[in-house]
Amino acid sequence: MTKKQVEDPARTRLDPGTVVRAALELLDEKGADGLSIRGIADRLGVRMNTVLWHAKTKARLLELMADAILAEAPTDGLPEPWEPRVRELFHRYRRALLAHRDGARIVAGTYAAEPATLRFAELVVEALLSGGLAEREAVWTAWTLVYFTLGLAQEEQAQPDALGGAFTRSLATGAYPSLSRAAAHFGETSFDERFDYGLSRVLGT
Repeated sequence: MTKKQVEDPARTRLDPGTVVRAALELLDEKGADGLSIRGIADRLGVRMNTVLWHAKTKARLLELMADAILAEAPTDGLPEPWEPRVRELFHRYRRALLAHRDGARIVAGTYAAEPATLRFAELVVEALLSGGLAEREAVWTAWTLVYFTLGLAQEEQAQPDALGGAFTRSLATGAYPSLSRAAAHFGETSFDERFDYGLSRVLGT
């Protein structure tokens, strides 16, 4: 046994899954801005290089966290018709994002080719293809739905007062008449309704 192994026996006790779970717990407590390798190490009672032994880099850790978040979206019991199936998949996707503080921000900042992420993408594209979309249209529709869901979830998690007073003050100048005309609707926080509306617009239903 080498000196390095003797100094850090925690490496043999931990695994990537334990590190990811600790990272998600820290995320829920402190948000994305409070997430750090040092904080995860402190939570686990190990040194920073022990965390990095399992996660390699912070970027890699974020990928694993994103996949773990998506793994919380169940894929069983889906409706058979393609359009309700796609809707249900993205409702589950959104719930998984919102289940963790800044969950949408974590997922949006990664491109994780990991099992849960790929499984979700497979089910979405499969459903869209079965609905008669061509391959490129199915992929681009899937991307559009992912971007929309991530963006709306990030806005929801950034509440309250995402627009801020600057928006109202700018409209008061009279320089943006169309925005002023529709101003009452910019502050609406019925995220569930907005989400269903967006799904319908993308899917054309």
